[in-house]
Amino acid sequence: MRGPVAPPQVPLAVSRSEAFDDLVRDSVSRLERRWPQLAGVEFAVQEVPRSDNGELDEQAEAVPLGRVAESKSGRPDRIVVYRRPVEIRTRNRDERALLVHEVVVEQVAELLGLSPESVDPRYGQD
Repeated sequence: MRGPVAPPQVPLAVSRSEAFDDLVRDSVSRLERRWPQLAGVEFAVQEVPRSDNGELDEQAEAVPLGRVAESKSGRPDRIVVYRRPVEIRTRNRDERALLVHEVVVEQVAELLGLSPESVDPRYGQD
């Protein structure tokens, strides 16, 4: 008999990529309650930053965890979180959730021109 290892409603059936997407969605929904203007911002997850379009500065020592792409030619503002660099820096789901939230808060702060602490008062406290 062949079939899935676990039914779809069991967490085992969720891929690492889907679980990461959920972490980003959770973080965004927390911030949207406080900042309704984020409803017009597009949030995305990308595996790694690309060097061919300027996302990755090859001279920099650190790989970015996220970036902001401000609106142009009718496209909305966009915040991207890079999955693999975040996963490499964390050991478990709880650490990953904290780091994802920090990255999202930092990118939102950059987009809005505010400090991360004013975007989320609990920033850096966990």
